[in-house]
Amino acid sequence: MRWLYSLLLWCIQPLLRRKLLRRAAVEPMYGQFIEERFGYYANHDAAQSIAPEARSELVWVHAVSLGETRAAAAFISQLRAQLPGVQLLLTHGTATGRSQGQSLLQAGDVQVWQPWDTPQVVARFLQHFRPRIGLLMETEVWPNWAAGCAAAGIPLCLVNARLSDKSLRAALRMAWLARPAYRALAGVWAQSADDAARFRQLGSTVRGVMGNFKYDVVPDAMQLAQGQKWRLAQSRPVVLLASSREGEERMLMDLLALPAMQAVRLAVQWLIVPRHPQRFDEVAQLWQQAGYSVSRRSGWGDAPPGHLAHDLQPDSQQHGQAPAMVWVGDSLGEMALYFGMADVALLGGSFAPLGGQNLIEAAACACPVVAGPHTFNFAEATQLAVHAGAARQCSDLHQAMQSAYAWLQSPAELQQARAAALHLSQQHRGAAERTAAAITTLLRH
Repeated sequence: MRWLYSLLLWCIQPLLRRKLLRRAAVEPMYGQFIEERFGYYANHDAAQSIAPEARSELVWVHAVSLGETRAAAAFISQLRAQLPGVQLLLTHGTATGRSQGQSLLQAGDVQVWQPWDTPQVVARFLQHFRPRIGLLMETEVWPNWAAGCAAAGIPLCLVNARLSDKSLRAALRMAWLARPAYRALAGVWAQSADDAARFRQLGSTVRGVMGNFKYDVVPDAMQLAQGQKWRLAQSRPVVLLASSREGEERMLMDLLALPAMQAVRLAVQWLIVPRHPQRFDEVAQLWQQAGYSVSRRSGWGDAPPGHLAHDLQPDSQQHGQAPAMVWVGDSLGEMALYFGMADVALLGGSFAPLGGQNLIEAAACACPVVAGPHTFNFAEATQLAVHAGAARQCSDLHQAMQSAYAWLQSPAELQQARAAALHLSQQHRGAAERTAAAITTLLRH
């Protein structure tokens, strides 16, 4: 029945092109090399001077977005150490992922957009690059990728693999499409035993439980040090809403407007970092329209926030009693800076039913986290952090804000949480090295 799915994706290709052009108006990278997504690489090859012989031994690593690409960095480093001279074919689906992926490239590597999942496009992609193996990060299993690689004799594997209960239920509802794709995988290396069990339900061959690559990602030391320096220079504690998703900023704003939250509102410096860069302007305007003075990271330069004159404007709603200031982190690749600035972080994506964001990076920066109820995308990491004392989980944002404020009121407990977070991140390292060793063994045999 895969032909029905393939027909649908073939029919909506014009809609994909239109969507890419619309997004390119905000993020220009979406307008670059669009034909790569449909299996045409002549223009790219000419621009990059890629010779056919350079593609004969490529190891294909697919990291769809920013988070997966950051996690892939540690894995790729281990692959290079264990397979000297390896050349990579790096693919992405988002502009943030591709931008981050450029920093991982070395001589002989190739970077293109992921192929659209129709049989014709996948065939052109595989015939053009002829990869030795395909390594998909975390969740990216596409039916025609799996079928095309199986037909071409290319082992397709899922590494750092995770599968939530919600995703499993969705896959089982479309078992006629999902099961053949998961069965076609040459191997799955799962993050946890629970993930492994769910993959087995879909017919995958699970070759190991390795842990999470994200624990192997080391924060940028200069960013972290700068953030910590800026935090110590502030007169008020900083609470970060990290990787916020649409609707969560409004939830925070509405809660801060409650009379019962006035003490929290005035005692805390709020820092908002939206998950998606196309929302930076929208989020800044949202707070400005509500009467807040907004200071954006893009205007700080190398000086700490609070150095600008408009940062010191009094809160008109409080008649000069205290500043109504919200900071907006409108930059990419600086989460270490933001976690370093924060005394406590609220976990974006967990207060709306979106599955939460990665709290492992916060732990590596020794930043305690308060999560909401929706953390199914990072269930094991959240459980481990809560058990270790590095995180708390609450039923809603109101309770989370109160919990964060309680931490701020107890410096000794906050310091213990910082130490617990750092210990947690160090304790679970090694997944990238173990998985690279398994892939090396597979290639050699």
